[in-house]
Amino acid sequence: MKVLYFAWLKQKVGLAEEEVNPPAEVRDVAGLLNWLAQRSARHGDALARRSVVRVAVNQSYAGPDHPVRPGDEIALFPPVTGG
Repeated sequence: MKVLYFAWLKQKVGLAEEEVNPPAEVRDVAGLLNWLAQRSARHGDALARRSVVRVAVNQSYAGPDHPVRPGDEIALFPPVTGG
């Protein structure tokens, strides 16, 4: 599974992307975010306010109960504003 980090999430984690292999019990976006937050202090800091983190699974917006599977591309980014 590839996780992409954008904007301040990328700065806080210190990575633009990483390949991860979460345990089998991680089955949805919420579970993945919980698991990622425990990977390091930097991940925990970046994901401390999950309510402001937007998620896309395979380039489509996804809610907390959206399933995740090996091979998925997960993008994490702050809210996007337009103008």
